[in-house]
Amino acid sequence: MKELQSIILAYENSKSLNQKTALATVVKVDGSAYRRPGARMLVTEDGQLTGAISGGCLEGDALRKAQAVIFQQKSMLVTYDTTDEDDQKFGIGLGCNGIIQVLIEPIDPDNKLNPVELLKIALENRIPCVLITIFSLKHSRAEQVGTKVLWKEKQAFGQPESFDSKLWKSIQVELADLDFTNSTIKSYSELDEISVFYESIKPVIRILLFGAGNDTIPVAKMADLLGWELVLIDGRKTHATEKRFPTAREIVISSGDGAMAQLGSDSNTVALLMTHNFEYEVVVLEHLLPLQLPYIGILGPKKKGLKLIERLEMKGIQVLTSNIYSPMGLDNGAEGSEEIALSALAEIKAVLSKKQPIFLREKDGPIH
Repeated sequence: MKELQSIILAYENSKSLNQKTALATVVKVDGSAYRRPGARMLVTEDGQLTGAISGGCLEGDALRKAQAVIFQQKSMLVTYDTTDEDDQKFGIGLGCNGIIQVLIEPIDPDNKLNPVELLKIALENRIPCVLITIFSLKHSRAEQVGTKVLWKEKQAFGQPESFDSKLWKSIQVELADLDFTNSTIKSYSELDEISVFYESIKPVIRILLFGAGNDTIPVAKMADLLGWELVLIDGRKTHATEKRFPTAREIVISSGDGAMAQLGSDSNTVALLMTHNFEYEVVVLEHLLPLQLPYIGILGPKKKGLKLIERLEMKGIQVLTSNIYSPMGLDNGAEGSEEIALSALAEIKAVLSKKQPIFLREKDGPIH
């Protein structure tokens, strides 16, 4: 998500300077590659890059091809085949073992529904959506249809009329059954082997951070680095300040009861209880439970979390603990507030991605 935000900012800057741009998108990967479908890179006519489509290996070649796309104003599909052990013959030295398909599209700043503008619409609010990109491996040398439609709130933003009506009908059938959770690629043999990349774009991860002590400052800094939103909640005006937390999207100064009345939630919202105030957290946890957040992290020893739950159960409140992580964080030997923040954010990412943390060297198959 941070990458998309950076691409949009770079595009707006280029547009203000009247610079032409192209957008490179990984649309299909077979085998091993550093980035997966959905990775993007914006290229300006003077060679500035924002984002990445590989670990730095493809960018140089893609830059040259993107500048050709800008000059010709025609999209192209580029195939990088690194299944041959001697990948140096490509002049890119990938060190991978896969086939990567990269779509490069010219961006028309006068078109209010160009691919980058569609990304802006996708990120406007916290509503899951699907970005639709059309390409053809069979006719890879031909100009590609490209990124034409964003499906959001059962509404099509873009230009479905610009491609085959039969294809659009097939896409609509697919969208009706799509769960918006995972991206997928589908090939339509009945439509001359056209491929469609249905890219799920979820709301950015939002952290409801309860606690404005010194140990929560690293959490705020790291969340900003990741491009996550952070809402800071604390009852102390002296601690919950913009000076101490300049990257917070919102600062709420309130009691536990009052704070919860002001906060929204969704499937990409998580909560961290780091107030060091047991009574405050009892109130907060009681109000968090009905929201069914995917992750509620509690700082401190396991005994503290058990006491919080016991207190609520004594009030007759049923507590399901499947989404409560107490103590919060992965067991990575963390000591000190910075390392604890790293541990907690890594756990949040794993939970939301539905992944069981392991060493990547122990994983079979593609690592991403």
